[in-house]
Amino acid sequence: MVRGSGREIGRASARDKILDAALSLIRARGYAATSVDELCAAAGVTKGAFFHHFASKEELAVAAADHWSRATSQAFAAAPYQRHTDPLDRVLGYLDFRISLLKRTVPEFTCLAGTMVQETYESNPSIRDACAQAICDHAAKVEADIRAAIAKYGIDPPWTAASLALHMQAVLQGAFILAKAKGSAGVAADSIGHLRRYVALLFQASNPRQKV
Repeated sequence: MVRGSGREIGRASARDKILDAALSLIRARGYAATSVDELCAAAGVTKGAFFHHFASKEELAVAAADHWSRATSQAFAAAPYQRHTDPLDRVLGYLDFRISLLKRTVPEFTCLAGTMVQETYESNPSIRDACAQAICDHAAKVEADIRAAIAKYGIDPPWTAASLALHMQAVLQGAFILAKAKGSAGVAADSIGHLRRYVALLFQASNPRQKV
């Protein structure tokens, strides 16, 4: 989603430096392949500083999921699509913004929570739950705009705003996996483009007079 938390590293605390390093390294290498030593080296802190703030790598991962959620919330709250007054324009603009982020490298645009949960969903419930919370919290913000669009256009769809918001996250996470598999953002852009057309058609199907 975003490159990091947006702070200047020189002004960050040791804890925040470690969390920022986790965001970068885990997206690039995965949770299991990222060691405490590598995190300390990337953050420019000692191993003692690491264990002063985190009892274990697992505890760091849980904190990193929350750190990721807060950082991305700020980034998306300031995104250009938020200026649209029409809620449907915000929903479609959200997907356009997602596509615009694909100009970065694969580790820079993929999702920390999605990356970690694929590795830990069965082996580490604490990390799984923290990742689920991060993904669902993000989906809830999109859900609010979907619900507002449903109300604005007076439609009565056989689906809910919550289910569509989660479906959008499922497609996005799948697009990130394809980008990793192909080593290219192009396939992810195509997938998100299909999702955008699908969402637009949902509103057209529910209200044929509405042009999107």
